[in-house]
Amino acid sequence: MDQTPNKDEQEIKHFRTLFISDVHLGSKGCQAELLLDFLRYHSAESVYLVGDIVDGWRLKKNWYWPQKHNDVVQKLLRLARKGADVVYLPGNHDEFLRDYLGTHFGGVKVVDRLVHETADGRRFLVIHGDQFDIVVRHAKWLASLGDGAYVLAIKVNTHLNRMRRMMGLSYWSLSAWAKMKVKSAVNFVGEFEKALCSEAERTQVDGVICGHIHHATMHQDYGIEYVNTGDWVESCTLVAENHDGTLEIVRWTEVKDMQKVNEENSKRDFDEGQVAA
Repeated sequence: MDQTPNKDEQEIKHFRTLFISDVHLGSKGCQAELLLDFLRYHSAESVYLVGDIVDGWRLKKNWYWPQKHNDVVQKLLRLARKGADVVYLPGNHDEFLRDYLGTHFGGVKVVDRLVHETADGRRFLVIHGDQFDIVVRHAKWLASLGDGAYVLAIKVNTHLNRMRRMMGLSYWSLSAWAKMKVKSAVNFVGEFEKALCSEAERTQVDGVICGHIHHATMHQDYGIEYVNTGDWVESCTLVAENHDGTLEIVRWTEVKDMQKVNEENSKRDFDEGQVAA
């Protein structure tokens, strides 16, 4: 499915539901501009903010809140004002909002978890997922240490991709590559997915939609549908429900890369046509 935005016509693609997590507003790694770019070309009846939208951990250590981060908040509030059902499910980085479960902020409802029914009748548990991360639950100091290492990896990744862009190469995630290469990380991801699928079975639903581990994927490896939304720090991914109930992962950096290729090809074809004429 081609989701490349048309800059001239600025057509808006409408989804039934959007699931967005791990934006980490307030951190320097947050790619707020790309999220704004996505929201500029897409709308939905419901928008679920599946945790770690705001990075309270990072803000406590060092206040960082540029205008683009504020623009994301205003855009989400504007969606709620225009009639979208916007629900915020806090994660571990924005756990301060768990003190306000059941309340509304500017039309945005705050809940711990919910069950979403797709257009084709399937039921999904929607939850951030940190509740099933043993490290976060029982060794928060270790999670904080890991967060520091992750921030360093993001800084390295930023410089690496700046050089890749200069060379005309597409975006590449160092952290995501490392996660899939290190055996312990792969095992952690697998155990996390198993735990979420077990909770979905206990809840008697057809699947689970979560975030937390910054690894966008969809599969049924554990006998139930597991969907992870990814993040907007490295991969710039989210999950969208189409109006027929089907779910898809939108990888926005890949869409932008494809858009760039199409624009360059169009320009080349135009130039060649001018020469031929």
